[in-house]
Amino acid sequence: MTTNKAQPQKSGRLPLPSEAVWLFALALMAFSVCMTVAAGLGVSMIVCPAYLVSEKIPWLTFGQAEYLLQGVLLVALCLVIRRFRWVYLSAFVSCLIYGLILDLFQKYIPLFNAAKTPPESLPLAGRIALLIAGMVLTSLSVALFFKVYLYPQVYDFFVKAIVVRFRLREGLTKTIFDLSFLALSFLLSFLLFGQLAGIGWGTLAMAVCNGTLIGLFSKGFDRLFAIRPIFPKFAKWFEI
Repeated sequence: MTTNKAQPQKSGRLPLPSEAVWLFALALMAFSVCMTVAAGLGVSMIVCPAYLVSEKIPWLTFGQAEYLLQGVLLVALCLVIRRFRWVYLSAFVSCLIYGLILDLFQKYIPLFNAAKTPPESLPLAGRIALLIAGMVLTSLSVALFFKVYLYPQVYDFFVKAIVVRFRLREGLTKTIFDLSFLALSFLLSFLLFGQLAGIGWGTLAMAVCNGTLIGLFSKGFDRLFAIRPIFPKFAKWFEI
């Protein structure tokens, strides 16, 4: 007992349970996405395809559209890395939790419900603040996902799996992934609406800045915190 308590003090890092960090990151991701949608200045290129689909199909919620698109992405990941393990499906479980929280936030928080609070009804300064805060918190949540053994939702798991499988740089790989989804968002926008929808200058800012912010948060977390699993034996099942 004495040895375990002394180790964090010696390293200077605060120990955090991996499982709690994972759940917090899921909720933080859903909250930050709601913030960028409420700003109305362009949503993240990653969630933009699902957002566009949900806007085109009225009976499909944002979270439900995420289930559909992330399911397709999970299949694509297995083809890219030429590997499949049943535990990979836990990334889709993360997607289900994230999508549920996302829909609940939009339903019960007036600021995040476009029917109750249209983005145009907010002052421009407030919308810009929402966008910047959403962008920063999105990057923080992704950085947290890279520190835990439990798989994040499929978007971030895709990047994490590619980084581990091919030993690539996290920030650069995330930026390339974001730009690819930006191109897909442009394509879907014109196919579904015949014009730009869901894409704005905020989308471009997130595409350029997210990778850098994630890298900075990741380094900062390594200096300040030591994230450890409560169930080490269980964590081994999640090795990519």
